[in-house]
Amino acid sequence: MKLQSFTVLLAITAANATKINPLHIKRQATASSVSTATSATVATSSVPSSSGTSAISSSTTGISTGTTTAVGAPASATWGTSYPPLSQISSGMPSEVTQAVTTTYTAGASPTYYSGADPLPTPFVFNAADWPAQDKLPDTSSSEVQEWMEELDGWDIPDLSPTVDGTCVSDPANVANASARGWWTCGGYTRDTDITVCPGKPMTWGTSFDDGPAFYTTKLLHFLNEQNIKATFFDVGSRCIENPNVLIDEYMSGHEIAVHTWSHPHLTTLTTEQIVAELGWTRKAIKTILGVTPTTMRPPYGDIDDRVRAISLAMGMVPIIWTRTPSGVSFDTFDWEIPGGVVTSEASFSQFEGILGNASTLEDGFIVLEHDLYEQTVDMAIGYTLPAALNHNPPFTLEPIGQCNGIPYTNMYVESNLNTSFPIANGTSDGGIDTDGDGTGDAKSKNSTSSASTSSNGGSTQHTSLSIFAMPLLATLAALVVAL
Repeated sequence: MKLQSFTVLLAITAANATKINPLHIKRQATASSVSTATSATVATSSVPSSSGTSAISSSTTGISTGTTTAVGAPASATWGTSYPPLSQISSGMPSEVTQAVTTTYTAGASPTYYSGADPLPTPFVFNAADWPAQDKLPDTSSSEVQEWMEELDGWDIPDLSPTVDGTCVSDPANVANASARGWWTCGGYTRDTDITVCPGKPMTWGTSFDDGPAFYTTKLLHFLNEQNIKATFFDVGSRCIENPNVLIDEYMSGHEIAVHTWSHPHLTTLTTEQIVAELGWTRKAIKTILGVTPTTMRPPYGDIDDRVRAISLAMGMVPIIWTRTPSGVSFDTFDWEIPGGVVTSEASFSQFEGILGNASTLEDGFIVLEHDLYEQTVDMAIGYTLPAALNHNPPFTLEPIGQCNGIPYTNMYVESNLNTSFPIANGTSDGGIDTDGDGTGDAKSKNSTSSASTSSNGGSTQHTSLSIFAMPLLATLAALVVAL
């Protein structure tokens, strides 16, 4: 068996699970059910869209953009502010016009907020033959998936059968075994390798947005820039190839980029090959567009168990989930229920205010789940939830999840990672990770020989010889095994 520095199974199956009740059952509309066309067009990029080319025109905040219109573009609303009154944010609300990206970047531009970043690659041009169908499970027989499957060599992937549909009601047998399999969805079970809080940082809000880059992400980015707020974006592969310039804007603006699968499935329902395909294709999309390979991921719906964890870690990605307290309080804003017509915006915001009340009593900081896929969720974020956090007495400190865990920006990406302890992915013979699935290592850390260094992230100096990525793995390191 291939030499392996540590075996994830020891931490995953031997560690005692932390049980959180009550059972958590969540449904969310899929990305393909909403209009997610790109919100900005650059002449050097050709971008597909499942709902037509976007309309770019003046936003309600007066930012001037292009004038191209097409079928599927939202009609202009007449709000007097940059977001609607709370009572008017609903599934049937009139659509607003979109905003352009905050800045247009050219190939060769590099982020200035962390060292060791590679320049942006050649602008992305979509070719349907190069990618799986959007919002569908990728074919597992492709040569790329077969190459990525080799990353699991030497890792003891738990032999767990897929769940029925990723929820609790339909799967009583696996619910009964939820603790043993570490199933977060049914019981809130976590492992030491999961990032779920901002440790030792009370009143700190780990800010994150899921399911983009999407139609109204640019509006959110403008707000975040104006407020000097950084966030972690968990991006869907199908949206990345659809909106590459928005993904670039997220990254170049200083936000952290992480993997959120290709088609947004419940990962515990999939075969091992399908999980690898979902993670691999999204990783490839981000690498192709940005030139960097994320070292973190979030399972859609929080649907993770020990098999999904082991696969993610074997592919070099640490799982991140939003916070749930021992009493069962979830730091999910449930903003996704508004566009689905499940709740009113007033009810959603009232629920959110309950989150803030619980947060002020915690010893650790907390990770909050919001979404940038929908117009309604973006309006809730920029008009209500984020301002409520900033205006809270005392105010919350909003940070991206890596930063609130003490992880330098460098370690959020393979190419600039300074941590020699993680990720321990099964690389190729030339010392890299094969993100494009062609058999050669294209994602390599330039700092892999560094034994210790420091990096600044948000003004905080971090010693990265044993960065916080290693901290959740200390239980694993205590039981190191060399498998030959």
